[in-house]
Amino acid sequence: MDASVWILNLIILATVLVSDLGQRKVGPTRLLRPFITAAAIVPFFIQGGATSGNGLALEVAGAAAGLALGVLAAALIRVRYDAQAGRAVSHAGLPYALVWIVVVGARLFFAYGANHIFGASLGHWMATTHITVGALTDSLIFLAIAMLLARTGVLAVKARAATRAPEAGISADVAGAGHAVSAR
Repeated sequence: MDASVWILNLIILATVLVSDLGQRKVGPTRLLRPFITAAAIVPFFIQGGATSGNGLALEVAGAAAGLALGVLAAALIRVRYDAQAGRAVSHAGLPYALVWIVVVGARLFFAYGANHIFGASLGHWMATTHITVGALTDSLIFLAIAMLLARTGVLAVKARAATRAPEAGISADVAGAGHAVSAR
């Protein structure tokens, strides 16, 4: 694994934690920033995605795992409507941060281990399954980007639900995977 995996993961971790921890307004800039970041970063780090075989399957699995982890992380963000600000406000705490830290730490450990701990057995597995280093690296990058984008998509859905609730005459606090809605 090369430095691209390390750099990308640390950038994503720092960006997510700074953007989400504590109470934050949910607006267009916050929701668009991850998509712009992904569009700017991906061309520099992707080594040419696999178009068939086990490499493609690994890249798809990385993206699917990233989507699932992003949804899990987003489930830990609470979103409510702030009448004074006139917009949705999110709150993420320690459990949310721990999900991101554990996932990024695991990816970084894998990158380190591939070079220093289990490189020979990983190389044998890659040769046996016809997976290139580029496909493996890309799958880790797809995991990171998909996790970020899934978190952003769920945040957008929660913000929209929290914003629509006052229009319908109810107050809403959107938490976890479901909605906690009460009558005014």
